[in-house]
Amino acid sequence: MGGRPSSPLDKRQQQHLRGQVDTLLRNFLPCYRGQLAASVLWQISRELGPQEPAGCQLLHSKKLPRVREHRGPLTQLQGHPPQWQPIFCVLRGDGRLEWFKHREEYENGDRPLGSVVLTGYTVLTSQSEYLHLLDTLCPEPSGHHTQEEPEPLLEMPVSFPLFLQHPFRRHLCFSAATAEVQRAWRLALQGGIRLRGTVLQRSQAPAARAFLDAIRLYRQQQGHFGDDDVTLGSDAEVLTALLMRELLPALRAQTLPRLRGAGRARAWAWAKLLDGVHAAVLAGASTGLRAFQPEKEELLAALEKTIRPDVDQMLKLRERVLGRLQANVQGPLESCLRRKVDAQLPRVTQTLLSTVEAELTAVQTLLTQGMDRLSCHLRGSPSSTRLRKEVYSFGEMPWDPELMQTCYREAERSRGRLGQLAEPFGFFGTQSLVFGAQDLAQQLMADAVATFLQLADQCLTTALDCDQAAQQLEKVRGRVLKKFQSDSGSAQRRFIHGWLLCIFLPFVLSQLELSCKAELSEFEGDVLAVGSPALTIEGIYEDVIRGVLLQRINRELKKALGASNMSCTLDGCSELPWDQGETDVETEAQRGTCSRQPGSSTEV
Repeated sequence: MGGRPSSPLDKRQQQHLRGQVDTLLRNFLPCYRGQLAASVLWQISRELGPQEPAGCQLLHSKKLPRVREHRGPLTQLQGHPPQWQPIFCVLRGDGRLEWFKHREEYENGDRPLGSVVLTGYTVLTSQSEYLHLLDTLCPEPSGHHTQEEPEPLLEMPVSFPLFLQHPFRRHLCFSAATAEVQRAWRLALQGGIRLRGTVLQRSQAPAARAFLDAIRLYRQQQGHFGDDDVTLGSDAEVLTALLMRELLPALRAQTLPRLRGAGRARAWAWAKLLDGVHAAVLAGASTGLRAFQPEKEELLAALEKTIRPDVDQMLKLRERVLGRLQANVQGPLESCLRRKVDAQLPRVTQTLLSTVEAELTAVQTLLTQGMDRLSCHLRGSPSSTRLRKEVYSFGEMPWDPELMQTCYREAERSRGRLGQLAEPFGFFGTQSLVFGAQDLAQQLMADAVATFLQLADQCLTTALDCDQAAQQLEKVRGRVLKKFQSDSGSAQRRFIHGWLLCIFLPFVLSQLELSCKAELSEFEGDVLAVGSPALTIEGIYEDVIRGVLLQRINRELKKALGASNMSCTLDGCSELPWDQGETDVETEAQRGTCSRQPGSSTEV
């Protein structure tokens, strides 16, 4: 499984998949248009509402998101029959993995033998675990006896393997020369996977928010209320994952009985087929979203013109309907929360809190060590070359996967416990949650490093000797730590607040679907009279449920934090769980939209 093979699909199959993609887009885009309208209303109301003072103390680093480029020799299992062959691998800063036959081909800028975007992959370093996955991926049907001899595949032990597994794409099998090289590649690959996965969640663009909300509403219309990891990736990748899940049962039923091969070779053949289907669906989704882009830009411009003059009237009507609707659903809603949510909310809150506290404590420790190391080198009267090297290393800390692993593993440690607590509520997005916590740690580290370097640059002059300069750095160190503690506390509350909503809101909506949704029709006339897609009775109904749930969440957070004053208001803590940062992996959902709100932070 080396470079991308030719498609295993014939023309008829490809045409069928294009029809499936067209149907998906036809059903999804109305949801997307509606959420684009809602996002414009939300944006305008935020602009016209009371302006909260900027809460961030740290400067905002412009360098995120990226991964540190990683490269070196590996061996790869490829060819027919599969054999281990030496290659030169390169992980690009945007999370793409490429491999070349020789290092010189990379250095000369030649075309790679193969490449893959790491969205949705998982890194395995256990050969037995990977073989077990292969054995369960494509089991032989009961009573089926193939005449073919199974091809030998990974029967010999591999000392330092790196298996990249994806539910709908080809598997990639690499091997490193030493345990140290294996670990370095594992951490680098995991960083690339996370970078590609959280591109939409990190985006400030209203269209990205609208896209994620549209995906959630589209799935609710199909009866799927719980959050999971389907929203990891770009907009086209998310739609592809949605459709692949829908297609998978039929693909299994129609294709597996006729699939040639035996044993693990059969599993690889199945993965190759899925990869072809995935590529065709992804190409169709990308084409469809690009075709929608001009309409989206026109729609956003038209919504801005029509909503802004009437925004006061629309918000007043929303408040009136919301109050009447809340009176109708208050009884069943309170009953649901008391019976189904209240008992577990403290446990989930405390687990999230302890996870983020441990991670941010690790970030602060790492940051302090880095600042102390710089002061120590300065006191030692180093050469200017050595000092420049130390400053560069300090500036690169947020993107050093080995250093940051001490922070990231705190989120990994809580994965199992969080999953156990959240799964009864239909939440299966633990990977997204862990990625979000790791993004938060990296962003805070990057902001703190940027702040320290700028403040140090302002106070250090050539007139200072080494001791005086070190004393100035000590003062800067204290200021940065105070700012970090302030920002990390606010970010922690926003993160927990957002993820509690992700876990409990879809569950509560599903529980009230039958008892409360039928009552919405009597309020629909008032909303339809406005004549704007930005205001819908379903959206107001969800706001009612969200508002009451937020009261519970805020109350629990106050208890957990031991705080009498919550700086996170209902509006300040948005529904978006990720601490937002700029993104350089552009998706169709982000083009041609508003930039981040001015005044939200200072950029370095």
